[in-house]
Amino acid sequence: MSYHHTIGRKTYRFKDLKTLLAKASPHRSGDVLAGLNAESYEERVAAQITLADIPLKTFLNEAIIPYEKDEITRLIIDNHDDNAFSLINSLTVGEFRDWLLKDETNASTLKKIAPGITPEMVAAVSKLMRNQDLIAVAKKCEVVTKFRNTIGLKGHFSTRLQPNHPTDDPRGIAASMIDGLLYGSGDAVIGINPATDSPTDVNNLLLLMDTMRQQFNIPTQSCVLCHVTTTLELIGQGAPVDLCFQSIGGTERSNSSFGISLSLLDEAYDATLSLKRGTVGNNVMYFETGQGSELSANAHEGVDQQTVEARAYAVARKYNPLLVNTVVGFIGPEYLYDGKQIIRAALEDHFCGKLMGLPMGVDVCYTNHAEADQDDMDNLLTLLGVAGCSFIMGVPGSDDIMLNYQSTSFHDALYIRKVLGLRPAPEFEQWLIKQGITDKYGMLKAQNDFKLLMGMKNLWTK
Repeated sequence: MSYHHTIGRKTYRFKDLKTLLAKASPHRSGDVLAGLNAESYEERVAAQITLADIPLKTFLNEAIIPYEKDEITRLIIDNHDDNAFSLINSLTVGEFRDWLLKDETNASTLKKIAPGITPEMVAAVSKLMRNQDLIAVAKKCEVVTKFRNTIGLKGHFSTRLQPNHPTDDPRGIAASMIDGLLYGSGDAVIGINPATDSPTDVNNLLLLMDTMRQQFNIPTQSCVLCHVTTTLELIGQGAPVDLCFQSIGGTERSNSSFGISLSLLDEAYDATLSLKRGTVGNNVMYFETGQGSELSANAHEGVDQQTVEARAYAVARKYNPLLVNTVVGFIGPEYLYDGKQIIRAALEDHFCGKLMGLPMGVDVCYTNHAEADQDDMDNLLTLLGVAGCSFIMGVPGSDDIMLNYQSTSFHDALYIRKVLGLRPAPEFEQWLIKQGITDKYGMLKAQNDFKLLMGMKNLWTK
């Protein structure tokens, strides 16, 4: 079905819903690279006006990637919850935006409709929103997940302790882990990006983290961010796997480029659940996404990068994950050119994921060749804290020396918790107090750091 809108004497025509979504998207370099962007500000406004009048039901009848061609489309359509959708099924995209912003539309209502919202619906409504709208609605969402602690509660803000090392040196990784724990980081997960996908090396890292966790009774979870097939192999060998990680995309072809399919994720989910290692819950999956990944794999199927990113959230939602985060500026300026584009993309991703019922975190990051700097990341971090983001990364000095990009530091997490009055996950917070790392108000107790540090010394020097 084609769409059109006239401004003055000029009529803008959009050949299908996929084109309309792309033309309505805020400007970003990835869509320019793909040739999908609006050619002028006026065309973008025409597309947004047209999009506002599209009934939400249209997204159930006009697939932007054909049902028979793409298993993600089949997942979205086959798993759609008509009962949840009934609360909003009479609305257009523009009316949906207004409804989301109403004071009466609260957290419980948003939770009820989440299974009835498709990725294309949330992508569409986000394109009509200012940044403050994205923040205001996301703030109302509460998505709580559990494994050894509870993540996503209102008034709490978690961190992934990311102790990467360019050669997977256990001593270097242990030193970063200790550093992060002493600054109160690590309640979302202690998660290592391995330098290689060797099962032996990954197993050694899992053993290192699990030994530290058990020795000090730390109420958190660990994860080595290896390929899902490596995790499956290690589960079969009896390795201490808490969470199963995988990068995912929004099209079947992009996931094929990652070497995965829904059937493989089904197998990994069932295998990880069977371990029953959680103590307060059984959310066992950890997914990462990022705008531009489908385009970089030449697998975007002509869909704009923000909409196809939202489709990845349908994949994540299927597996009740503990954590999902968009690594927003990691791929580079070819996809998100500068700080402004990165900030906008992060707020979109966080909003779309939360509205679909996901425990969304954001890797507040950029590459050194992007037109961005740490001030941009400070701005984004603050906006995400206000928006109710579930977690961010904790990287020593904010400089990941293995992945070679800039992220957020342990100190950044302390900053956002302090200025917004946020706390770590409750179980982890009690551990920090018991260890003498923080007081009951969340303030660091530097004079007591040596208690934990000396206890970890033997592990560090092995």
